[in-house]
Amino acid sequence: MKNHFPNCALSIRQPWAHHILFDGKRVENRSWLTRFRGPFLIHASATFDGTTAERRAFIADHPHSPLGGIVGMVTLTDLVTSLDSPWFYGPYGFVLTDPKPLDFVPCKGKLGFFTPDIDFALLKARAL
Repeated sequence: MKNHFPNCALSIRQPWAHHILFDGKRVENRSWLTRFRGPFLIHASATFDGTTAERRAFIADHPHSPLGGIVGMVTLTDLVTSLDSPWFYGPYGFVLTDPKPLDFVPCKGKLGFFTPDIDFALLKARAL
């Protein structure tokens, strides 16, 4: 976290949000372009990307990786159309750096980058 605490978020389905924060996933695949660069909050979507069995297994294996709220922050540094990474499948990849888990803060997500309805002062105090 540089000198700027993010005030926007991007919803990312589990297990991908977890992989960004803990497993070295340094690219987020999207079907749309953005000019945005900088830090943003990771909102773990309430929807899981996988089967019901995969969701149950993920929750059992990662009880501290909840759904439906802010779980961390990361910095978007570039947008690419190709990348030598097993995580990239495109068509666009948001290149990510400096992942930082945060205490869970429940909130609703939205499409694209959005300003979450949360207490930013409390979130920032917890992160420092």
